[in-house]
Amino acid sequence: MLAIVEAHTRRVKISIVLSIGQATDIVQMIRVITNPQAGSADVWEPLRERISTLGDVQVIETRESGDALNAAAGAVHDGVDLLIAAGGDGTINEVVNGMLRDEQPGLRTTLGIVPLGTGNDLARTLKIPLEPAEAIDVIRARRVLKIDVFRAKWDDGERFAVNVAAGGFTGQMNESITDEIKARWGPLAYLRGAISVIPDLTKYKTCIRYDGKARQSVHALNIIVANARTAGGGTVVAPSADPSDGLLDVVIVRTSTTLELAGVAARLLAGDYTNSDVVTHRRVQRVHVESTPGMWFNIDGELITNRPIAFTVVPGAIDVIVG
Repeated sequence: MLAIVEAHTRRVKISIVLSIGQATDIVQMIRVITNPQAGSADVWEPLRERISTLGDVQVIETRESGDALNAAAGAVHDGVDLLIAAGGDGTINEVVNGMLRDEQPGLRTTLGIVPLGTGNDLARTLKIPLEPAEAIDVIRARRVLKIDVFRAKWDDGERFAVNVAAGGFTGQMNESITDEIKARWGPLAYLRGAISVIPDLTKYKTCIRYDGKARQSVHALNIIVANARTAGGGTVVAPSADPSDGLLDVVIVRTSTTLELAGVAARLLAGDYTNSDVVTHRRVQRVHVESTPGMWFNIDGELITNRPIAFTVVPGAIDVIVG
């Protein structure tokens, strides 16, 4: 005996075929949020047809900061099954913040990623191909991993992050990277930014507290708080970071001699700089940082604040399709 039932609501189409021994087929509601200004967004148009084969797809293009956040919050509210962020790490950050804005229990929306940015660092950690067409094929395979995010809080604000927060030298570098430099240098923009600030490295007298324990003092040049492994377009800043382990990797480069820092730079390129004698590495659930002068932090590539700041992991916050 065969029964076919179809239902339509909020662009959702569900087709259920019931028969003995036959599987249920559900066409999910899919919403795509894309940033036309992302690093390689010019490749988006040829991908529209390919992505439309995934199911019932609605595409939303962002125009200004905050659009992706609001669109993602609306998608979760509407009960969208699959939300695809097609853009760079900044777009993904906004989408994640939108998904978690109301901190709804039992979040059912799964995140998919089509990397179209300059760095695409979260995609690298999650083994998502940087070729957009291949990333769509990964979404089609639907291999889902529950990953952590972390919450950043400072005196007048807070936001979620999913990849890396970086302060000190990295913060200075990001402050120097203008949109014009990104457009002109592309994937080499972060190298260009580093070259521009090396002569003016700031040394920070820092108080740091791990998991609410006693404060520790350190003279730092750079602090990385990582949920994932890379930043700046593939530089491995936290080699052992695992976005599904319920912990944050905190890496500190301490003030040192020029020769020792040159050694750290060499190890950084080799991917094992955390073994340096001037680098400390801790894995924690929470870290609080306060520095003099104020240390500028960027979060997922966006410069945020130089005020005292706390980072707290939120384990298993979202489901993400991975490679």
